[in-house]
This record gives sequence, C-alpha cells and structure tokens, in this order.
Amino acid sequence: MEKIEEILSRGVTDVIVKSNLQKALKEKTKLRIKYGIDPTGARVHIGHAVPIWKLRDFQDLGHQIVLILGDFTAQIGDTSDKTAERKPLTFEEVQTNMRTYLDQIGKILDLKKTEIRYNSEWHGKASKQDLLSEAMNFTVNQMIQRDNFKQRYEADKPIGLHEFLYPLLQGYDSVAVKADVEIGGNDQYFNLLAGRTLQKRFGQKEQDIMTFALLEGSDGRKMSKSYGNCIFIDDEPNEIFGKAMAVDDSLIIQYMILATDCDISEIEKNQKDLERGGNPRDAKVKLAWNLVKRYYGEKEADKAQENFEKTFVKKETPDAVDEVAVIDKNWPVADLLHFTKMVSSKSEARRLIDQGGVKVDGAVIGDREATIRPQDDMIIQVGKRKFIKIILDK
Repeated sequence: MEKIEEILSRGVTDVIVKSNLQKALKEKTKLRIKYGIDPTGARVHIGHAVPIWKLRDFQDLGHQIVLILGDFTAQIGDTSDKTAERKPLTFEEVQTNMRTYLDQIGKILDLKKTEIRYNSEWHGKASKQDLLSEAMNFTVNQMIQRDNFKQRYEADKPIGLHEFLYPLLQGYDSVAVKADVEIGGNDQYFNLLAGRTLQKRFGQKEQDIMTFALLEGSDGRKMSKSYGNCIFIDDEPNEIFGKAMAVDDSLIIQYMILATDCDISEIEKNQKDLERGGNPRDAKVKLAWNLVKRYYGEKEADKAQENFEKTFVKKETPDAVDEVAVIDKNWPVADLLHFTKMVSSKSEARRLIDQGGVKVDGAVIGDREATIRPQDDMIIQVGKRKFIKIILDK
C-alpha cells in the first residue's frame, strides 16, 4: 500500500480518475500502462526519464508496460511545450535517433517484460477517411484554447494545421494498444485527454491518466541540449556527478524528488537543512551520488564522488586562495567573474564559459546565461590557474 501511494503521489501533478486507478492497483488488476516517446533527439536525459522510472514502478508491481516509440509522430513534432513551430524531421532522421533509444531506456525498464510498439504500425496504414473520422471528435475552439496555441494565436505567430492533428495521433495510439493508463509530463495533459476522447468514440473504456512535473534544466530553464543544461542517462558517472554539482541551488530538492530514488524522509531532511541555511554543496553531493547510483550502482557513485573530491576540490585548488567578499544574491556568472576581477570584461567571461573554462566548486559552467547564488568558501576557477574563494558580505 505504501508503494501504491508513493506511485500515485511522488512527482505527480494530476491523476484522472484517481479513484479508478487506486482501486485497480489495490485489487491487483493487471493494467496496460502506456507511455509514448518521440525520438526527436538521439539521447535520453533525466527529464525524459522521470515518467520512465514511474513505468518501472508499475512494472515492479506486475503491470504490463506498453512503450510506444513515435517514429510516425516524431516526423510531425509535438509542440506541447513549444512557443513556435517545431522543425519537421525526416523518416531517416527519426530512424537515426532511435538507434540507441532502447539501449538507453533499458537502463531503467526490463525490456524483456515490456511491449514495444512503433506508431507507424497503425498511422502509416491509416487512410484520409480514418483521419477525418478522428478529427470529427474535436473542434478548432478546443485546440485554440490550449495554452501554447492560445499564446501563439494572440501573438499573431503561425500555427501549422498539422500541429492540430498531433493530439489526434497521440490519442489514437491509446486506442491502438487498448491502454488502461497513460502517463506523461504535465505539458501532455491535452494530448492525454485526447486519448480518452477517442477511446470513448471507439467503444473502449477511457484510460486513466497521470501527469508529472517537468524537470527543469540544471540552470532553471527548460531542459534542452541547445542550452547545455542536460544530464543524460548515458553520461559517464564522473560527468553525471560533475553536472549535478552545477545544478542551481533552487532545484536541488526538485531533482531529488523527480530524478532520484532517495527516501522522502531523507529529502525532507535535506530541505529543512537548506531552509535553515545549510550549505547547498552538501545537499548537491547527496544528489550527485544518488544520481550516479541510480544508473551505475553504489560502487561507481562512490568512485565518482572520490574522483570529484580529488580532482576538483583538493587537487586543483592551491593551498592559498585569495578571498573576495560578494553580496548574497543571485548573480549572472559573467557578472560575478567581472565583479571579482577574474576577467577584464563580461564578454571575456562569456567566451571562457563557452570554452568550458569556468568552474564553480569544481563543476563546469556550460551556459553563458547561468546564474549562481554565492556561498561562503565557494571556489571559483577560471582557466587552470586562477582561483578565488567567496566570502559573503554580511
């Protein structure tokens, strides 16, 4: 029962219909749990992994996981979280992206027990009449009220007609596999409801749906490869550890809840410590260790922590480091480097950040727009030989 309650609550923003799903789980009814992922890129990051780990929870309870790789829908592109049209992908680009998808997802799911489907199986054979029949269940008014479409419409930005079709296609996926439950990020809410609508139209029982909070990138923006703020699940252990140490302080607890299997009691303890003014670095070490442990095991997590401490904290830092007092506030990294006289200009700071030449407590800062909140004894490094220790100006 504790496991069921955690599945229904941890990281979850909404469940429809919760009473149905609770009853089915308590009665141990075997459910078909559907999750679809479009291979619009070649790598899976820990944000993508949030719902996949939830699938693993269901799998451990004996339910049938149905993983749909959207080789057809990826060619259209889901704009649920986009403020502009997504660039269409070719069939060849999608196939290239999918080559290692299952290897990566196999780090989380037991693929031998997973039903793997490709939605080109049914969409590739559908006729125009099939599409028209599905479209009759929705109105333009419904589509235009969707948040991102509404914003683009009011801003007089173009909305492709094909974008209106995406929810229909994802919704029909639920019909094709006879899903009992579908899960996804909270940006997928409209698409998941479309599945319920079409299942009702085709005489099927309407699926329950579960949505999750979206995991932000390490700098607080949307997690995106173009921002350089992703932690990928196939990153090497040392890389995962280092990236986790660069996570914005405000995101530590969110990452622990969504991206690790830390006990809730441990997370609450860390949250209280931070609220009392505890050093965020201590919490980040726990976060980084648990992230590596989740994908590579405890031994590799221990090695990554030891390597981080030796390489970045002890080995690289000289015995004597100049101390600089700064105000306790969120600083753009480029501004902080300029203020502390580690660089002669903000443009030089941005150039060094682009080159990977700036580290904060040993973690590389990869985004020129990143911000940090200074802490006492924080070590900032520029290049191989420039170091300062931060002292808060109180």
